[in-house]
Amino acid sequence: MSPVFGHGRLRLYLLKLLEESPRHGYEVIRLLQDRFLGVYSPSPGTIYPRLARLEEEGLVTHEVVEGKKVFSITDKGRAELNDRLDELDDLEEEISASVRDIAREVKEDVRDTVKSLRDELTRMAKDVRTEAGVDHKRLRDKQKEDFRRLKEEQKRQWMEHASHWQDEGERFSREWRRIWSEVWSTLGDSAPNRRADLDAELGELLADFVAHAREDASDSRLTPEKLAELRTTLDDAGRRLREILES
Repeated sequence: MSPVFGHGRLRLYLLKLLEESPRHGYEVIRLLQDRFLGVYSPSPGTIYPRLARLEEEGLVTHEVVEGKKVFSITDKGRAELNDRLDELDDLEEEISASVRDIAREVKEDVRDTVKSLRDELTRMAKDVRTEAGVDHKRLRDKQKEDFRRLKEEQKRQWMEHASHWQDEGERFSREWRRIWSEVWSTLGDSAPNRRADLDAELGELLADFVAHAREDASDSRLTPEKLAELRTTLDDAGRRLREILES
């Protein structure tokens, strides 16, 4: 129990609360909690026995309303209050002072808690920024290193391909001429002689075209952009050849 309620003082304050209005035991407990800002919270084991004692002394009475005992002050109870008005005034002043002290302590506790929380959040944010900065720098350095290795690998592969194309350019040219000549000659075997000659000539033209394209590629720096453009050009040329052959 709060130090405010010395010997007999809680009894006096209960009479005051019941003089204000009839109340059941739980309501009395709630009022005391509210007036002391939740710091003083008497238990039912503290309140109900005292209400019972007051009733035995004829200072309060009760009636059951909706299953609850509702206590109200009697004339004898009011008489005791009047006899102890000075004591009650002192008690009210002490309670007011106690509530002010509690409010000040709560305010200080809240201020200290907020400050502590703000300091902790500031520290955490600083740690997060530091860790993020370290992680970001580590990630940036790793990305730079990966990019450097990728460029070196691409350069190495390009040099290998370029060297290979240069060495194999003429062999490809000869091979393409041979393949296309054989294929188109074979296709022309079942056609009339004139058609066979034309097919063979077309095969040689295509073989020469492919061989020259390979030679040019081996002498030039082929890039993905150039390859994409060449693919589009070849697709257009293929469509044009089909149009001519099907006309």
